[in-house]
Amino acid sequence: MGAKSWWSQTDSRLLEAALGLAALLVGVFGVLLPTLGVAGLMDPTDTREVEAATATRVPGIVTDAVTGHGMTLTGTHQADLVFADPDLSQRLLLALPEIVGSLLLFLILALLFEMARTLRGGDVFVPVNARRLSVIGLAVLVQALLGPVLPALTTEILVSGTPTAEQVPFSVTFTGEYVLLAFLILALGEVFRRGTKLRADTEGLV
Repeated sequence: MGAKSWWSQTDSRLLEAALGLAALLVGVFGVLLPTLGVAGLMDPTDTREVEAATATRVPGIVTDAVTGHGMTLTGTHQADLVFADPDLSQRLLLALPEIVGSLLLFLILALLFEMARTLRGGDVFVPVNARRLSVIGLAVLVQALLGPVLPALTTEILVSGTPTAEQVPFSVTFTGEYVLLAFLILALGEVFRRGTKLRADTEGLV
């Protein structure tokens, strides 16, 4: 008599429900609502946290001579760049990092949801899950690279040609944790791929 698995169908459905709910929340609050803000159908994102050039900053309004919209830089070393009435391009640039990051997270959650569904059959070690893990690893790697770059790049575009540009330097800081996590997931995907191939070859000999 084989040993009874500690993982039940109820556990599988609870995991699927949790991943499905997480994906839904990310889709709504991370993608849909910011997109509606960009389109002007909701209150848009109008603030970007930036790193000021000096440690002391006197709050004040700087007028954007190009677009005519008010721009406020307040704070100390970590300052808030606030747009009084952002136009379409500014709304898009302000929301773009959050939307891109949320899309990548949604993709990861959707793939994890599909992997969780394979637990119903009692076996997650199938070739398709190896491919899903590879895509998840690549998505985490892309987020690790884009996460710091996209806010810095869009901020540079937002302040370009304005007096504020002198006070907001281009700054990108990378952290290695997510890069390491991405390579670990990619390695796990390769383990899945080789394991499923080995099992298929072994079954073919029986």
